[in-house]
Amino acid sequence: MKVQAQHLRALTTLFSGASPLRKIAAGVLLLGALAGAIWPSTASRADTGQIEGVVVGVADGDTITVLDDSRQQHKVRFAFIDAPEKAQPFGTKAKQVLSDKLYRQQVRVEVLEQDRYGRNVGRIWLGDEDVNLGQLRAGYAWHYQQYARKGQSAQEFRLYEQTQQAAQQQRQGLWHDVAPVPPWDFRRQRRAGQ
Repeated sequence: MKVQAQHLRALTTLFSGASPLRKIAAGVLLLGALAGAIWPSTASRADTGQIEGVVVGVADGDTITVLDDSRQQHKVRFAFIDAPEKAQPFGTKAKQVLSDKLYRQQVRVEVLEQDRYGRNVGRIWLGDEDVNLGQLRAGYAWHYQQYARKGQSAQEFRLYEQTQQAAQQQRQGLWHDVAPVPPWDFRRQRRAGQ
């Protein structure tokens, strides 16, 4: 069982002066981790911390499917960025650019977490290239600051911000548009319209 910082915090909470409710929550977290160690098939795929394999699918500009050596498929959402939805301007182009770069390529995924849809969320590496950052550089994604603040170091956060600003100034990709709509706003507008 891989011990993570959250497990250590939960253990500390159990033996501290925390409220009973916090102790129960900590106990549940630790039981879940223990169950994952005993029955690995029910464990989160993100527990491995890394996935290596061949890209067998590109869903959009920030989601791929990786087939590992044991022939298991992993759906992976790119961390720290958000690409245009397929129905948005440049959504299809963002997917095509990513597909041209990654389809049938061997990649390494540095898994950071799982999202609410069960997808692994992580940084994708093609050799030494940070593909997430590459999508920003090409102008086919936004730096997803809301989520990036949780997982990026200050230095990395600045790098991603500077990369997006450079793409904007050079009018790369979606920045050809006069007023591109961020995908999170597009999704909110679609939900409000339904």
